[in-house]
Amino acid sequence: CEDCGKSLIGECKLHGPLIRAKDRVIPSRARLTLPHYLTLRVLEIRAGNQQILGVFAKRVIQKRTQFGPYVGQLSTKLTHYDESRLVLQVLKDGGKYFLDTPDEDCGNWMMFVRLARNQEEQTLVAYQHCGEVYFTTVKPIEPHTELKVWYAADYAKFMEASAVFIKEESDVCPLPAVTTKEPVDPWICSSCRNAFATFALLESHQCINKDRV
Repeated sequence: CEDCGKSLIGECKLHGPLIRAKDRVIPSRARLTLPHYLTLRVLEIRAGNQQILGVFAKRVIQKRTQFGPYVGQLSTKLTHYDESRLVLQVLKDGGKYFLDTPDEDCGNWMMFVRLARNQEEQTLVAYQHCGEVYFTTVKPIEPHTELKVWYAADYAKFMEASAVFIKEESDVCPLPAVTTKEPVDPWICSSCRNAFATFALLESHQCINKDRV
């Protein structure tokens, strides 16, 4: 205590406690990259205070607006999987890599965009261009609408996933169905019997029975 000149454990009984000043909280890299006309909203809080976030429009976003590229760490294995987000892969130097985002300081705001469950709620398509992944709007997005994404047709084929099609206008023809040699049904691990939406997820998952097989 500078007032009585004593070194104390805890607060000074004569002059009281110190006034504690906290550092300013700095947003993560991913949150700082969010465009000014988008906002993050907490949709759910799970066990351990885990926040489930969504990206929402603050004003009208025109059709054919491109976002990206997606920022993540290239990895041969998927170390972070969230069932509400898209799994992304790219071709780099002849190899196929996951775009992994283990935490908010390794990616940009696009890591918060949730996947579309059907074509009605889909507002974005994800696709690969020159070794990078971009998201582009497939229809005008109204204020307070959540941005949700699914694979473009060619990228769905690359990811061995089913395609979701958007038909917003009567003069737009539906895209042809994607035909692949791989089935579009869920991929099931032969050891633990867990089901996965794509082959990439099946290939990367850590099976608890692998060492026994």
